[in-house]
Amino acid sequence: MDILPLLNAIDSFVWGPPLLVLLVGTGIYLSLRLGLLQVRQLPRALGLIFKAKSNGEGDTSSFRALCTALAATIGTGNIVGVATAVKAGGPGALFWMWVAAFFGMATKYAEGLLAVRYRSYDEKGEVVGGPMFYIENGMGRKWRPLAIFFSIAGVLVAYFGIGTFAQVNSIVDITKLSIGLDPVYTAIILTVVVAAVTLGGLKSIAAVAGKVVPAMAVIYFLSTVGFLIIFADKVPGAVMEVIHDAFNSTAAMGGFAGATVMLAMRSGVARGVFSNESGLGSAPIVAAAAKTKWPAEQGLVSMTGTFIDTIIICTLTGLTLVVSGLWTGDLNGAALTQAAFLQAYPEFGKIILMVGLVLFAFTTILGWNYYGERCIVYLAGVKAILPYRVVFIVLIACGAFLKLESIWVLADIVNGLMAIPNLIALLALSGVVARETKRYFKHAAIGDLAETDGLHPEPGEAD
Repeated sequence: MDILPLLNAIDSFVWGPPLLVLLVGTGIYLSLRLGLLQVRQLPRALGLIFKAKSNGEGDTSSFRALCTALAATIGTGNIVGVATAVKAGGPGALFWMWVAAFFGMATKYAEGLLAVRYRSYDEKGEVVGGPMFYIENGMGRKWRPLAIFFSIAGVLVAYFGIGTFAQVNSIVDITKLSIGLDPVYTAIILTVVVAAVTLGGLKSIAAVAGKVVPAMAVIYFLSTVGFLIIFADKVPGAVMEVIHDAFNSTAAMGGFAGATVMLAMRSGVARGVFSNESGLGSAPIVAAAAKTKWPAEQGLVSMTGTFIDTIIICTLTGLTLVVSGLWTGDLNGAALTQAAFLQAYPEFGKIILMVGLVLFAFTTILGWNYYGERCIVYLAGVKAILPYRVVFIVLIACGAFLKLESIWVLADIVNGLMAIPNLIALLALSGVVARETKRYFKHAAIGDLAETDGLHPEPGEAD
């Protein structure tokens, strides 16, 4: 029985106009309420990546928390997801990725801030946080059902969405395409390595992410920039094509079926969220563990994740695909991106993309293992961690043998379910976000951020 038509119908319902309006609308509302903070404070935010003091309570540094979040966000969405978006919606989908990411930066800022503001501790004394905690602790106990819904959706995303199948399938595809490695061997190697790292918990995952994420981002950045330099004469035309097709239907050509503006918008926003996870509620789960005294400071650091992931990396992939012209053919997913790379690097293009995609996907698996684990802890306590990890590892082994299209549709569905309760919470707690932001920059202006503990404000200073 082919379940793809049913999944497509559910996906169209979940990612219909109401969720798109809620997702982008939340970002627009927060952007306006915070005075376009993602523009005004971007230099400060980028500087904090390396200069944050990490001298507050928490389990890991702000830098490692960001790297773990980036490990989960910089993944197949940046390579395969962008390819499927452009293939489905045409070049205009890239423009709507930019729009979603711009407003998503304000959303990601609010998520990071609230994660630290309302974080708690589990039975082991480890930090726990994220939407389930700012829903319950910020909005009140009566909203606990919404927090439970979010946590269940988070486990589903970790198990069946971004965390396993989409990543494993992409690794299997690219290793088979590039070096002819049998999927069975890929599945075995990947399962063993993932098990070795994830069983060590957050500190093990953060240590690996802190080393691998910067390296893989630089490799991919240089490779795609090199491609665009080689075909520099085609870049201006590609940019104009992206902007034009964002507001005009794209005609059918070659293997491309054509796309309406609505399809371009839906493809761009959905794949953009899959990639940068702004509004999804995942990144604040690890942001809560950052050693920081100021919720707003971690919000700024978290915000850079969306900028790096989508404004930089997804843009480079998207322009590479549009410049290549291959998006109008019959290829899709990793095969499409690989074929584009071969135009510039015929000798070693396969290896460049394979290394980049394998590292991207592997670190995404690690990050989402942690996200799902924190959700299961909220639902069932620390006793559920080991069973959760065992099931996660088993699903990694199974993910190598599923079909690409079904995987991406299933991932879209569970992503949408996870986003809904988080976006409701962000709107409900937007006043807290605004007050915490004002308080942080007030202290920053007089230079006493180091002396004052932002987690313990003076009476009447925050709420």
